[in-house]
Amino acid sequence: MSPLSRPPRFRRLGLCVAAGTLAALTAGAPAALAADPQPVGQHAEATAVDPMSDELSASAMQREHEARQEAQTQGQTKPQAPKRTYKGRVVAKPHLLLRDKPTRSSRVVGSVKYGTVVNIFCKTRGDNVDGNNRWYLLTDGTWAWGSARYIENIGTAPKWC
Repeated sequence: MSPLSRPPRFRRLGLCVAAGTLAALTAGAPAALAADPQPVGQHAEATAVDPMSDELSASAMQREHEARQEAQTQGQTKPQAPKRTYKGRVVAKPHLLLRDKPTRSSRVVGSVKYGTVVNIFCKTRGDNVDGNNRWYLLTDGTWAWGSARYIENIGTAPKWC
């Protein structure tokens, strides 16, 4: 019996099986990459992420963080160590502009007054502001980027994003 003469339901069944296999492979690929992103014996080099890319938008970082927290609480089998929080004090007068991405040309989403203590999630490289190319992702209310040039660390410096 040729493939063209087979009844339509078998063709549909074959398509469903193929689509399911493709979906399973696609769903498993991120886990496989996360398990071993580099071949054995090779070291990852530090690369500067393009600050114009969408992966550094504050809202994307917030969604990723929330998804990780939800996954941890659903599949949590052992107690987790408390999360490290980083703090900083705004030294920009009269206020620090908060942006959607770590660039000077990105959209302003808010501001923080001089002297305010802020919670910092992580740091990354972005546009240079007075000789400082570091930007901090702030988590106070709205997730937004602030130039590290105008935020004084309280305690240890934040981790890299």
